[in-house]
Amino acid sequence: MNILMALSQLEVTGAEVYAVEIGEKLIDRGHNLYFVSDTLTKKNRGKYIPLAFNKRNIFQRLDQVIKIVKIIKQNKIDVVHAHSRASAWSTEIACKLTKTPFVTTVHGMQHVSKHRKRKQPIGCGYAVCENIQNDLIETFGVDPAAIKVLRNGIDLSKFKVSTPPKNEKKVISIIGRLSGPKADITYNLLTNSIDLDKYTVNIIGGKDIPERFNSFKNKVNFTGYIDNVYEFMADSDLVIGAGRVAMESLLMGRPTLAIGEAKEIGIIDTDTAHLALASNFGDVGDRTNHNFDWNFIKSEIELGIKLKQTPAEVIDIIGENFNIHKIVDTLEKTYQREWVRVKKYDIPVIMYHRVIKDVDTESGKHGTYVTIDQFRDHMTILKKGNYIPITFSDLAGIPIHQRFEKKYIMLTFDDGYVDNYTYAFPILKEFGFNAVIYLVSDRTYNKWDVDLTDEKTFEMMDLPMLKEMRDSGIIEFGGHTLSHPRLSQLSDMEMKNEIFKDKEITENKLNIQLNSFAYPYGDLDDRAKKMVSEAGYPYAVGTDSGSYCLSDDIFEIRRIGIFPTITNFGYKRKINGNYNFIKIKRENKRQR
Repeated sequence: MNILMALSQLEVTGAEVYAVEIGEKLIDRGHNLYFVSDTLTKKNRGKYIPLAFNKRNIFQRLDQVIKIVKIIKQNKIDVVHAHSRASAWSTEIACKLTKTPFVTTVHGMQHVSKHRKRKQPIGCGYAVCENIQNDLIETFGVDPAAIKVLRNGIDLSKFKVSTPPKNEKKVISIIGRLSGPKADITYNLLTNSIDLDKYTVNIIGGKDIPERFNSFKNKVNFTGYIDNVYEFMADSDLVIGAGRVAMESLLMGRPTLAIGEAKEIGIIDTDTAHLALASNFGDVGDRTNHNFDWNFIKSEIELGIKLKQTPAEVIDIIGENFNIHKIVDTLEKTYQREWVRVKKYDIPVIMYHRVIKDVDTESGKHGTYVTIDQFRDHMTILKKGNYIPITFSDLAGIPIHQRFEKKYIMLTFDDGYVDNYTYAFPILKEFGFNAVIYLVSDRTYNKWDVDLTDEKTFEMMDLPMLKEMRDSGIIEFGGHTLSHPRLSQLSDMEMKNEIFKDKEITENKLNIQLNSFAYPYGDLDDRAKKMVSEAGYPYAVGTDSGSYCLSDDIFEIRRIGIFPTITNFGYKRKINGNYNFIKIKRENKRQR
Protein backbone atom coordinates (compact mmCIF):
# COMPACT_ATOMS: atom_id res chain seq x y z
CA MET A 1 0.00 0.00 0.00
CA ASN A 2 0.99 3.64 -0.47
CA ILE A 3 0.47 5.19 2.98
CA LEU A 4 0.54 8.90 3.76
CA MET A 5 1.35 9.94 7.36
CA ALA A 6 0.21 13.48 8.16
CA LEU A 7 1.60 15.49 11.10
CA SER A 8 1.70 19.14 12.15
CA GLN A 9 4.64 20.20 14.31
CA LEU A 10 7.44 22.72 14.54
CA GLU A 11 9.75 20.47 16.59
CA VAL A 12 10.01 16.76 17.30
CA THR A 13 7.02 15.28 19.15
CA GLY A 14 5.89 11.90 20.40
CA ALA A 15 3.48 11.78 17.46
CA GLU A 16 6.40 12.07 15.04
CA VAL A 17 8.33 9.32 16.79
CA TYR A 18 5.22 7.14 16.69
CA ALA A 19 4.50 7.81 13.01
CA VAL A 20 8.09 7.26 11.89
CA GLU A 21 8.61 4.08 13.90
CA ILE A 22 5.43 2.40 12.70
CA GLY A 23 6.28 3.71 9.23
CA GLU A 24 9.62 1.92 9.33
CA LYS A 25 7.92 -1.35 10.27
CA LEU A 26 5.39 -0.88 7.47
CA ILE A 27 8.24 -0.31 5.02
CA ASP A 28 9.79 -3.56 6.23
CA ARG A 29 6.52 -5.27 5.27
CA GLY A 30 6.65 -3.88 1.73
CA HIS A 31 4.50 -0.74 2.03
CA ASN A 32 5.51 2.67 0.65
CA LEU A 33 5.52 5.51 3.19
CA TYR A 34 5.07 9.23 2.60
CA PHE A 35 5.13 11.96 5.26
CA VAL A 36 3.61 15.44 5.16
CA SER A 37 4.41 17.81 8.01
CA ASP A 38 5.72 21.27 8.87
CA THR A 39 8.99 19.62 9.93
CA LEU A 40 10.28 16.07 10.15
CA THR A 41 13.28 15.50 12.40
CA LYS A 42 13.50 11.74 12.93
CA LYS A 43 15.37 9.83 10.22
CA ASN A 44 13.23 7.52 8.10
CA ARG A 45 13.12 5.72 4.75
CA GLY A 46 9.89 7.34 3.59
CA LYS A 47 9.45 10.34 1.33
CA TYR A 48 9.03 13.65 3.17
CA ILE A 49 6.88 16.39 1.61
CA PRO A 50 6.92 19.69 3.59
CA LEU A 51 3.50 21.17 4.25
CA ALA A 52 2.75 24.05 6.66
CA PHE A 53 -0.24 22.69 8.58
CA ASN A 54 0.32 25.18 11.39
CA LYS A 55 -0.85 28.02 9.13
CA ARG A 56 -4.55 27.85 9.83
CA ASN A 57 -6.63 30.65 8.29
CA ILE A 58 -9.31 29.63 5.84
CA PHE A 59 -7.27 30.38 2.73
CA GLN A 60 -4.25 28.50 4.07
CA ARG A 61 -6.47 25.54 4.92
CA LEU A 62 -7.88 25.55 1.40
CA ASP A 63 -4.36 25.60 -0.01
CA GLN A 64 -3.45 22.62 2.20
CA VAL A 65 -6.44 20.64 0.94
CA ILE A 66 -5.52 21.35 -2.69
CA LYS A 67 -1.92 20.27 -2.08
CA ILE A 68 -2.95 17.08 -0.26
CA VAL A 69 -5.35 16.14 -3.06
CA LYS A 70 -2.46 16.57 -5.49
CA ILE A 71 -0.14 14.45 -3.31
CA ILE A 72 -2.76 11.70 -3.04
CA LYS A 73 -3.30 11.57 -6.79
CA GLN A 74 0.35 11.89 -7.84
CA ASN A 75 1.55 9.19 -5.43
CA LYS A 76 -1.52 6.94 -5.76
CA ILE A 77 -2.05 7.02 -1.99
CA ASP A 78 -4.17 4.13 -0.71
CA VAL A 79 -4.74 5.40 2.84
CA VAL A 80 -4.05 8.59 4.80
CA HIS A 81 -3.16 8.36 8.51
CA ALA A 82 -3.31 11.69 10.37
CA HIS A 83 -1.56 12.18 13.72
CA SER A 84 -2.56 15.70 14.74
CA ARG A 85 -5.57 18.00 14.86
CA ALA A 86 -4.27 20.47 12.30
CA SER A 87 -3.30 17.85 9.75
CA ALA A 88 -6.55 15.90 10.30
CA TRP A 89 -8.81 18.83 9.38
CA SER A 90 -7.23 19.28 5.95
CA THR A 91 -6.54 15.63 5.14
CA GLU A 92 -10.08 14.53 6.00
CA ILE A 93 -11.51 16.92 3.41
CA ALA A 94 -8.91 15.83 0.85
CA CYS A 95 -9.76 12.17 1.51
CA LYS A 96 -13.46 12.83 0.98
CA LEU A 97 -12.73 14.57 -2.30
CA THR A 98 -10.50 11.74 -3.53
CA LYS A 99 -12.43 8.85 -1.90
CA THR A 100 -9.34 7.82 0.02
CA PRO A 101 -9.55 5.87 3.32
CA PHE A 102 -8.86 8.13 6.32
CA VAL A 103 -7.44 6.95 9.66
CA THR A 104 -6.47 9.05 12.67
CA THR A 105 -4.45 8.54 15.80
CA VAL A 106 -5.20 11.10 18.52
CA HIS A 107 -2.14 11.70 20.70
CA GLY A 108 -3.47 14.39 23.04
CA MET A 109 -6.53 16.18 24.38
CA GLN A 110 -8.44 18.15 21.76
CA HIS A 111 -9.03 21.88 22.30
CA VAL A 112 -12.68 22.75 22.71
CA SER A 113 -14.38 25.35 20.54
CA LYS A 114 -17.90 25.58 19.18
CA HIS A 115 -16.80 24.22 15.82
CA ARG A 116 -14.65 21.46 17.26
CA LYS A 117 -17.41 20.37 19.59
CA ARG A 118 -19.69 19.92 16.59
CA LYS A 119 -17.24 17.98 14.46
CA GLN A 120 -14.08 16.01 15.03
CA PRO A 121 -12.08 14.69 12.03
CA ILE A 122 -11.81 11.12 13.29
CA GLY A 123 -12.56 8.78 10.39
CA CYS A 124 -11.46 5.39 11.65
CA GLY A 125 -9.95 6.59 14.91
CA TYR A 126 -7.49 5.46 17.53
CA ALA A 127 -6.53 7.10 20.81
CA VAL A 128 -3.17 6.37 22.41
CA CYS A 129 -4.75 6.05 25.86
CA GLU A 130 -8.09 5.64 27.62
CA ASN A 131 -8.32 9.25 28.85
CA ILE A 132 -8.24 10.54 25.27
CA GLN A 133 -10.78 7.95 24.18
CA ASN A 134 -13.16 8.86 27.03
CA ASP A 135 -12.80 12.59 26.39
CA LEU A 136 -13.58 12.26 22.69
CA ILE A 137 -16.72 10.31 23.54
CA GLU A 138 -17.90 12.44 26.47
CA THR A 139 -16.83 15.93 25.37
CA PHE A 140 -17.17 15.73 21.60
CA GLY A 141 -19.84 13.07 21.22
CA VAL A 142 -17.68 10.80 19.08
CA ASP A 143 -19.34 7.44 18.44
CA PRO A 144 -17.68 4.92 20.81
CA ALA A 145 -17.49 2.48 17.90
CA ALA A 146 -15.37 5.00 15.95
CA ILE A 147 -12.58 5.43 18.50
CA LYS A 148 -10.51 2.63 20.04
CA VAL A 149 -7.34 2.58 22.11
CA LEU A 150 -4.15 1.68 20.26
CA ARG A 151 -1.05 2.63 22.18
CA ASN A 152 2.27 4.01 21.03
CA GLY A 153 4.28 1.20 19.45
CA ILE A 154 7.72 0.37 20.79
CA ASP A 155 10.24 -1.97 19.21
CA LEU A 156 10.91 -4.14 22.25
CA SER A 157 14.00 -5.65 20.64
CA LYS A 158 15.80 -2.31 21.00
CA PHE A 159 15.58 -2.38 24.77
CA LYS A 160 17.03 -4.55 27.46
CA VAL A 161 17.16 -4.10 31.18
CA SER A 162 20.35 -2.21 32.00
CA THR A 163 22.61 -2.84 34.96
CA PRO A 164 21.96 -0.27 37.69
CA PRO A 165 24.59 2.49 37.47
CA LYS A 166 27.14 3.00 40.22
CA ASN A 167 27.05 6.76 40.48
CA GLU A 168 28.52 8.27 43.63
CA LYS A 169 26.33 11.30 43.04
CA LYS A 170 22.93 10.03 41.93
CA VAL A 171 21.85 11.04 38.41
CA ILE A 172 18.37 12.28 37.49
CA SER A 173 17.48 12.73 33.82
CA ILE A 174 14.48 14.84 32.84
CA ILE A 175 13.55 14.10 29.23
CA GLY A 176 11.20 16.21 27.11
CA ARG A 177 10.94 19.36 25.08
CA LEU A 178 11.49 22.79 26.66
CA SER A 179 8.41 24.43 25.20
CA GLY A 180 4.78 24.66 26.21
CA PRO A 181 3.48 22.92 29.35
CA LYS A 182 6.43 20.52 29.45
CA ALA A 183 8.78 23.46 29.94
CA ASP A 184 6.65 24.59 32.90
CA ILE A 185 6.92 21.13 34.44
CA THR A 186 10.69 21.03 34.04
CA TYR A 187 11.02 24.54 35.51
CA ASN A 188 8.93 23.59 38.53
CA LEU A 189 10.85 20.35 39.02
CA LEU A 190 14.12 22.30 39.15
CA THR A 191 12.63 25.00 41.36
CA ASN A 192 10.47 23.02 43.78
CA SER A 193 11.24 19.31 43.81
CA ILE A 194 14.88 18.46 43.03
CA ASP A 195 17.85 19.22 45.26
CA LEU A 196 20.29 20.42 42.60
CA ASP A 197 23.24 20.26 44.98
CA LYS A 198 22.50 16.70 45.99
CA TYR A 199 21.98 15.23 42.49
CA THR A 200 23.46 15.42 39.01
CA VAL A 201 20.62 16.55 36.75
CA ASN A 202 20.39 16.16 32.96
CA ILE A 203 17.82 18.09 30.94
CA ILE A 204 17.49 16.21 27.66
CA GLY A 205 15.50 17.84 24.84
CA GLY A 206 14.57 21.25 23.53
CA LYS A 207 15.99 23.17 20.60
CA ASP A 208 16.88 26.24 22.64
CA ILE A 209 17.13 26.98 26.35
CA PRO A 210 14.37 29.45 27.32
CA GLU A 211 15.59 32.55 29.13
CA ARG A 212 13.98 31.64 32.43
CA PHE A 213 16.25 28.57 32.62
CA ASN A 214 19.44 30.66 32.52
CA SER A 215 19.78 30.58 36.29
CA PHE A 216 20.11 26.78 36.17
CA LYS A 217 22.85 26.61 33.53
CA ASN A 218 25.65 26.19 36.06
CA LYS A 219 23.73 23.65 38.10
CA VAL A 220 22.30 21.23 35.51
CA ASN A 221 23.42 19.71 32.21
CA PHE A 222 21.34 20.90 29.23
CA THR A 223 22.02 18.47 26.36
CA GLY A 224 19.43 19.58 23.81
CA TYR A 225 18.23 16.87 21.44
CA ILE A 226 20.74 14.02 21.31
CA ASP A 227 21.01 10.72 19.46
CA ASN A 228 22.39 8.77 22.42
CA VAL A 229 19.48 9.40 24.78
CA TYR A 230 19.38 5.69 25.75
CA GLU A 231 22.94 5.91 27.07
CA PHE A 232 21.83 8.74 29.36
CA MET A 233 18.83 6.67 30.44
CA ALA A 234 21.00 3.66 31.24
CA ASP A 235 23.33 5.83 33.32
CA SER A 236 20.47 7.45 35.25
CA ASP A 237 19.37 6.46 38.72
CA LEU A 238 15.99 8.04 37.99
CA VAL A 239 14.30 9.09 34.73
CA ILE A 240 11.54 11.70 34.76
CA GLY A 241 9.21 12.05 31.78
CA ALA A 242 5.90 11.15 30.17
CA GLY A 243 4.64 9.27 27.12
CA ARG A 244 7.30 7.36 25.20
CA VAL A 245 10.07 8.57 27.49
CA ALA A 246 8.52 6.80 30.45
CA MET A 247 7.76 3.61 28.48
CA GLU A 248 11.30 3.32 27.11
CA SER A 249 12.87 4.06 30.49
CA LEU A 250 10.77 1.34 32.12
CA LEU A 251 11.74 -1.18 29.44
CA MET A 252 15.37 -0.47 30.33
CA GLY A 253 14.53 -1.22 33.95
CA ARG A 254 15.24 2.30 35.12
CA PRO A 255 13.18 3.67 38.02
CA THR A 256 10.80 6.12 36.37
CA LEU A 257 8.74 9.02 37.66
CA ALA A 258 5.87 9.74 35.29
CA ILE A 259 4.82 13.36 35.12
CA GLY A 260 3.29 14.95 32.06
CA GLU A 261 1.34 17.94 30.90
CA ALA A 262 -1.82 16.87 32.75
CA LYS A 263 -0.82 15.18 36.01
CA GLU A 264 1.81 13.51 38.11
CA ILE A 265 1.53 9.74 38.40
CA GLY A 266 4.63 9.30 40.53
CA ILE A 267 7.00 6.33 40.51
CA ILE A 268 5.67 3.61 38.21
CA ASP A 269 5.10 0.29 39.96
CA THR A 270 2.42 -2.41 39.82
CA ASP A 271 0.01 -0.16 41.76
CA THR A 272 0.34 2.89 39.50
CA ALA A 273 0.82 1.17 36.10
CA HIS A 274 -2.89 1.26 35.19
CA LEU A 275 -3.08 5.00 35.92
CA ALA A 276 0.02 5.51 33.82
CA LEU A 277 -1.46 3.62 30.85
CA ALA A 278 -4.77 5.49 30.98
CA SER A 279 -3.05 8.91 31.05
CA ASN A 280 -0.16 8.14 28.68
CA PHE A 281 2.11 8.44 31.70
CA GLY A 282 0.75 11.78 32.84
CA ASP A 283 0.36 13.58 29.53
CA VAL A 284 -3.43 13.25 29.36
CA GLY A 285 -5.88 14.03 32.14
CA ASP A 286 -9.49 15.21 32.08
CA ARG A 287 -11.28 18.55 31.78
CA THR A 288 -10.87 19.49 35.45
CA ASN A 289 -8.15 21.89 36.61
CA HIS A 290 -5.19 20.14 38.15
CA ASN A 291 -2.69 21.64 40.58
CA PHE A 292 0.57 19.73 40.70
CA ASP A 293 1.64 18.61 44.17
CA TRP A 294 5.35 19.43 44.09
CA ASN A 295 5.89 18.14 47.63
CA PHE A 296 4.45 14.76 46.62
CA ILE A 297 6.67 14.80 43.54
CA LYS A 298 9.69 15.60 45.73
CA SER A 299 8.94 12.61 47.97
CA GLU A 300 8.47 10.37 44.91
CA ILE A 301 11.85 11.49 43.56
CA GLU A 302 13.48 10.49 46.86
CA LEU A 303 11.66 7.15 46.68
CA GLY A 304 12.73 6.55 43.09
CA ILE A 305 16.37 7.35 43.77
CA LYS A 306 16.46 4.54 46.35
CA LEU A 307 15.18 1.95 43.86
CA LYS A 308 17.66 -0.06 41.84
CA GLN A 309 15.34 -1.30 39.10
CA THR A 310 11.77 -1.30 37.87
CA PRO A 311 9.80 -4.42 38.94
CA ALA A 312 9.74 -7.15 36.28
CA GLU A 313 5.93 -7.19 36.37
CA VAL A 314 5.84 -3.55 35.24
CA ILE A 315 8.26 -4.27 32.38
CA ASP A 316 5.95 -7.11 31.29
CA ILE A 317 2.93 -4.77 31.33
CA ILE A 318 4.76 -2.30 29.12
CA GLY A 319 5.84 -5.02 26.71
CA GLU A 320 2.34 -6.45 26.44
CA ASN A 321 0.70 -3.07 25.79
CA PHE A 322 3.25 -1.38 23.52
CA ASN A 323 4.68 -4.15 21.33
CA ILE A 324 5.11 -2.38 18.00
CA HIS A 325 4.67 -5.54 15.93
CA LYS A 326 1.20 -6.13 17.39
CA ILE A 327 0.30 -2.48 16.88
CA VAL A 328 1.48 -2.51 13.26
CA ASP A 329 -0.50 -5.74 12.72
CA THR A 330 -3.60 -3.87 13.88
CA LEU A 331 -2.88 -0.83 11.73
CA GLU A 332 -2.13 -2.94 8.66
CA LYS A 333 -5.49 -4.69 9.03
CA THR A 334 -7.17 -1.34 9.65
CA TYR A 335 -5.71 0.13 6.47
CA GLN A 336 -6.91 -2.85 4.50
CA ARG A 337 -10.38 -2.82 6.07
CA GLU A 338 -10.79 0.89 5.40
CA TRP A 339 -9.56 0.46 1.82
CA VAL A 340 -12.07 -2.34 1.35
CA ARG A 341 -14.86 -0.26 2.93
CA VAL A 342 -14.20 2.81 0.78
CA LYS A 343 -13.46 0.96 -2.46
CA LYS A 344 -16.12 -1.69 -1.76
CA TYR A 345 -13.94 -4.55 -2.95
CA ASP A 346 -12.32 -7.58 -1.34
CA ILE A 347 -11.26 -11.06 -2.38
CA PRO A 348 -14.49 -13.08 -2.83
CA VAL A 349 -14.57 -16.44 -1.04
CA ILE A 350 -17.01 -18.73 -2.86
CA MET A 351 -18.75 -21.72 -1.25
CA TYR A 352 -19.76 -24.81 -3.20
CA HIS A 353 -20.87 -28.17 -1.85
CA ARG A 354 -21.60 -30.70 -4.60
CA VAL A 355 -21.18 -30.82 -8.40
CA ILE A 356 -23.61 -33.26 -10.01
CA LYS A 357 -24.52 -34.66 -13.41
CA ASP A 358 -28.14 -35.82 -13.09
CA VAL A 359 -30.50 -33.48 -11.24
CA ASP A 360 -33.26 -36.09 -11.00
CA THR A 361 -31.17 -38.71 -9.22
CA GLU A 362 -28.34 -36.77 -7.56
CA SER A 363 -29.76 -33.46 -6.41
CA GLY A 364 -31.12 -34.31 -2.96
CA LYS A 365 -33.44 -32.22 -0.79
CA HIS A 366 -31.29 -29.22 0.14
CA GLY A 367 -30.22 -27.76 -3.19
CA THR A 368 -26.59 -27.48 -2.14
CA TYR A 369 -25.23 -28.33 -5.56
CA VAL A 370 -24.52 -27.05 -9.05
CA THR A 371 -24.57 -29.07 -12.23
CA ILE A 372 -21.48 -29.94 -14.26
CA ASP A 373 -22.60 -27.51 -16.96
CA GLN A 374 -23.09 -24.73 -14.42
CA PHE A 375 -19.72 -25.38 -12.84
CA ARG A 376 -17.99 -25.31 -16.21
CA ASP A 377 -19.76 -22.04 -17.01
CA HIS A 378 -18.53 -20.60 -13.71
CA MET A 379 -14.94 -21.59 -14.38
CA THR A 380 -15.19 -20.15 -17.90
CA ILE A 381 -16.43 -16.85 -16.44
CA LEU A 382 -13.47 -16.79 -14.05
CA LYS A 383 -10.99 -17.55 -16.83
CA LYS A 384 -12.38 -14.87 -19.16
CA GLY A 385 -12.46 -12.38 -16.27
CA ASN A 386 -8.77 -13.01 -15.48
CA TYR A 387 -9.55 -14.25 -11.97
CA ILE A 388 -6.85 -16.15 -10.11
CA PRO A 389 -8.21 -18.83 -7.73
CA ILE A 390 -6.00 -19.20 -4.66
CA THR A 391 -5.94 -21.30 -1.51
CA PHE A 392 -5.36 -20.23 2.09
CA SER A 393 -1.71 -21.24 1.93
CA ASP A 394 -1.45 -18.99 -1.14
CA LEU A 395 -3.19 -16.17 0.75
CA ALA A 396 -0.72 -16.40 3.63
CA GLY A 397 2.11 -15.77 1.16
CA ILE A 398 0.54 -12.66 -0.39
CA PRO A 399 1.32 -9.48 1.59
CA ILE A 400 -1.76 -7.47 2.52
CA HIS A 401 -0.74 -4.58 0.30
CA GLN A 402 -0.54 -6.88 -2.75
CA ARG A 403 -3.93 -8.60 -2.35
CA PHE A 404 -5.70 -6.16 -4.64
CA GLU A 405 -3.10 -5.99 -7.37
CA LYS A 406 -4.66 -9.01 -9.11
CA LYS A 407 -8.18 -10.45 -9.27
CA TYR A 408 -7.83 -13.14 -6.63
CA ILE A 409 -10.74 -15.38 -5.71
CA MET A 410 -11.12 -18.42 -3.42
CA LEU A 411 -13.15 -21.49 -4.39
CA THR A 412 -14.17 -23.70 -1.46
CA PHE A 413 -16.16 -26.95 -1.25
CA ASP A 414 -17.74 -28.28 1.94
CA ASP A 415 -17.92 -31.87 3.22
CA GLY A 416 -15.81 -33.83 0.67
CA TYR A 417 -18.35 -35.58 -1.53
CA VAL A 418 -17.28 -38.13 -4.15
CA ASP A 419 -18.63 -35.86 -6.90
CA ASN A 420 -15.95 -33.29 -5.96
CA TYR A 421 -13.46 -35.87 -7.26
CA THR A 422 -15.57 -37.25 -10.11
CA TYR A 423 -16.89 -34.03 -11.64
CA ALA A 424 -15.32 -30.89 -10.08
CA PHE A 425 -11.69 -32.04 -9.93
CA PRO A 426 -11.29 -32.75 -13.70
CA ILE A 427 -12.74 -29.33 -14.56
CA LEU A 428 -10.48 -27.58 -12.03
CA LYS A 429 -7.49 -29.40 -13.56
CA GLU A 430 -8.60 -28.44 -17.03
CA PHE A 431 -8.65 -24.75 -16.10
CA GLY A 432 -5.61 -24.97 -13.82
CA PHE A 433 -7.60 -23.56 -10.89
CA ASN A 434 -6.84 -24.07 -7.20
CA ALA A 435 -9.55 -24.87 -4.66
CA VAL A 436 -10.04 -25.72 -0.98
CA ILE A 437 -12.09 -28.77 0.09
CA TYR A 438 -13.27 -29.13 3.71
CA LEU A 439 -13.41 -32.76 4.86
CA VAL A 440 -15.64 -34.38 7.48
CA SER A 441 -13.07 -36.88 8.70
CA ASP A 442 -15.18 -39.47 10.54
CA ARG A 443 -17.96 -40.00 8.01
CA THR A 444 -18.08 -42.07 4.81
CA TYR A 445 -21.41 -40.54 3.77
CA ASN A 446 -23.61 -37.58 4.74
CA LYS A 447 -24.91 -39.22 7.90
CA TRP A 448 -25.78 -35.88 9.55
CA ASP A 449 -28.31 -35.13 6.78
CA VAL A 450 -29.59 -38.69 6.41
CA ASP A 451 -30.30 -39.04 10.16
CA LEU A 452 -31.80 -35.58 10.72
CA THR A 453 -33.65 -34.78 7.50
CA ASP A 454 -34.13 -38.10 5.74
CA GLU A 455 -31.84 -36.90 2.94
CA LYS A 456 -30.51 -39.27 0.27
CA THR A 457 -27.17 -40.93 0.96
CA PHE A 458 -24.20 -39.33 -0.79
CA GLU A 459 -20.78 -40.92 -0.46
CA MET A 460 -17.66 -39.08 0.67
CA MET A 461 -14.28 -39.39 -1.07
CA ASP A 462 -12.04 -42.29 -0.10
CA LEU A 463 -8.31 -42.15 0.69
CA PRO A 464 -6.97 -42.87 -2.84
CA MET A 465 -9.11 -40.03 -4.23
CA LEU A 466 -7.89 -37.63 -1.54
CA LYS A 467 -4.27 -38.56 -2.14
CA GLU A 468 -4.60 -38.02 -5.89
CA MET A 469 -6.10 -34.59 -5.26
CA ARG A 470 -3.38 -33.76 -2.74
CA ASP A 471 -0.64 -34.78 -5.18
CA SER A 472 -2.17 -32.71 -7.99
CA GLY A 473 -0.93 -29.50 -6.36
CA ILE A 474 -4.18 -27.65 -7.01
CA ILE A 475 -6.31 -28.90 -4.09
CA GLU A 476 -5.86 -27.78 -0.48
CA PHE A 477 -7.77 -29.57 2.25
CA GLY A 478 -9.28 -28.03 5.38
CA GLY A 479 -10.96 -29.26 8.54
CA HIS A 480 -14.72 -29.58 8.92
CA THR A 481 -15.08 -31.58 12.20
CA LEU A 482 -15.44 -35.30 12.82
CA SER A 483 -19.20 -35.60 12.34
CA HIS A 484 -20.62 -32.26 11.08
CA PRO A 485 -22.44 -31.10 14.26
CA ARG A 486 -23.71 -27.66 15.16
CA LEU A 487 -20.73 -26.58 17.25
CA SER A 488 -22.56 -23.98 19.33
CA GLN A 489 -24.81 -26.73 20.72
CA LEU A 490 -21.90 -28.82 22.04
CA SER A 491 -20.18 -28.80 25.40
CA ASP A 492 -16.60 -27.55 25.56
CA MET A 493 -15.23 -31.09 25.65
CA GLU A 494 -17.39 -32.26 22.74
CA MET A 495 -16.46 -29.22 20.69
CA LYS A 496 -12.75 -29.65 21.38
CA ASN A 497 -12.89 -33.30 20.33
CA GLU A 498 -14.72 -32.45 17.07
CA ILE A 499 -12.16 -29.78 16.13
CA PHE A 500 -8.87 -31.16 17.47
CA LYS A 501 -9.40 -34.85 16.67
CA ASP A 502 -10.66 -34.05 13.17
CA LYS A 503 -7.50 -32.06 12.44
CA GLU A 504 -5.26 -34.80 13.80
CA ILE A 505 -6.96 -37.53 11.75
CA THR A 506 -6.87 -35.67 8.42
CA GLU A 507 -3.32 -34.43 8.84
CA ASN A 508 -2.02 -37.90 9.74
CA LYS A 509 -4.03 -39.61 7.00
CA LEU A 510 -2.77 -37.32 4.25
CA ASN A 511 0.55 -36.26 5.78
CA ILE A 512 -0.31 -32.57 5.38
CA GLN A 513 -0.91 -29.50 7.51
CA LEU A 514 -4.40 -28.03 7.42
CA ASN A 515 -4.49 -24.26 6.90
CA SER A 516 -8.19 -23.50 7.37
CA PHE A 517 -11.35 -24.74 9.02
CA ALA A 518 -15.03 -24.46 7.99
CA TYR A 519 -17.76 -24.33 10.66
CA PRO A 520 -20.50 -26.87 9.80
CA TYR A 521 -23.72 -25.06 8.87
CA GLY A 522 -21.79 -21.83 9.45
CA ASP A 523 -22.73 -22.34 13.10
CA LEU A 524 -20.19 -20.85 15.52
CA ASP A 525 -19.71 -18.94 18.73
CA ASP A 526 -16.75 -17.36 20.50
CA ARG A 527 -15.79 -20.71 22.03
CA ALA A 528 -15.58 -22.32 18.60
CA LYS A 529 -13.42 -19.52 17.19
CA LYS A 530 -11.09 -19.75 20.18
CA MET A 531 -10.75 -23.53 19.88
CA VAL A 532 -10.10 -23.37 16.13
CA SER A 533 -7.26 -20.94 16.85
CA GLU A 534 -5.91 -23.11 19.67
CA ALA A 535 -5.99 -26.14 17.36
CA GLY A 536 -3.46 -24.34 15.17
CA TYR A 537 -5.60 -23.19 12.26
CA PRO A 538 -4.52 -19.82 10.83
CA TYR A 539 -7.94 -19.23 9.17
CA ALA A 540 -11.58 -20.26 9.52
CA VAL A 541 -14.61 -19.67 7.28
CA GLY A 542 -18.28 -19.25 8.04
CA THR A 543 -21.20 -18.83 5.68
CA ASP A 544 -23.54 -15.86 6.22
CA SER A 545 -21.56 -14.30 9.06
CA GLY A 546 -18.42 -12.25 9.23
CA SER A 547 -17.25 -8.90 7.91
CA TYR A 548 -17.20 -7.55 4.36
CA CYS A 549 -13.41 -7.42 4.84
CA LEU A 550 -11.63 -10.76 4.73
CA SER A 551 -8.85 -9.76 7.13
CA ASP A 552 -11.15 -8.22 9.76
CA ASP A 553 -11.60 -11.53 11.56
CA ILE A 554 -9.62 -14.37 10.05
CA PHE A 555 -11.54 -16.86 12.20
CA GLU A 556 -14.90 -15.81 10.76
CA ILE A 557 -14.39 -15.19 7.06
CA ARG A 558 -17.65 -14.62 5.21
CA ARG A 559 -18.34 -16.83 2.20
CA ILE A 560 -20.69 -16.45 -0.74
CA GLY A 561 -22.88 -19.49 -1.33
CA ILE A 562 -23.43 -20.80 -4.87
CA PHE A 563 -26.62 -22.78 -5.61
CA PRO A 564 -28.37 -24.17 -8.72
CA THR A 565 -30.83 -21.28 -8.98
CA ILE A 566 -28.04 -18.76 -9.64
CA THR A 567 -27.77 -17.67 -13.26
CA ASN A 568 -24.48 -16.84 -14.95
CA PHE A 569 -25.37 -13.17 -14.57
CA GLY A 570 -25.97 -13.75 -10.86
CA TYR A 571 -22.65 -15.56 -10.59
CA LYS A 572 -20.84 -12.60 -12.11
CA ARG A 573 -22.44 -10.33 -9.50
CA LYS A 574 -21.35 -12.61 -6.68
CA ILE A 575 -17.69 -12.79 -7.72
CA ASN A 576 -17.04 -9.13 -8.53
CA GLY A 577 -15.73 -8.30 -5.04
CA ASN A 578 -18.54 -6.09 -3.72
CA TYR A 579 -21.28 -8.67 -3.20
CA ASN A 580 -20.75 -8.93 0.57
CA PHE A 581 -21.43 -5.20 0.91
CA ILE A 582 -24.79 -5.69 -0.81
CA LYS A 583 -25.57 -8.81 1.25
CA ILE A 584 -24.69 -7.26 4.61
CA LYS A 585 -26.69 -4.12 3.81
CA ARG A 586 -29.67 -6.31 2.95
CA GLU A 587 -29.27 -8.31 6.18
CA ASN A 588 -29.10 -5.14 8.27
CA LYS A 589 -32.31 -3.84 6.72
CA ARG A 590 -34.12 -7.08 7.62
CA GLN A 591 -32.99 -6.79 11.24
CA ARG A 592 -34.44 -3.28 11.69
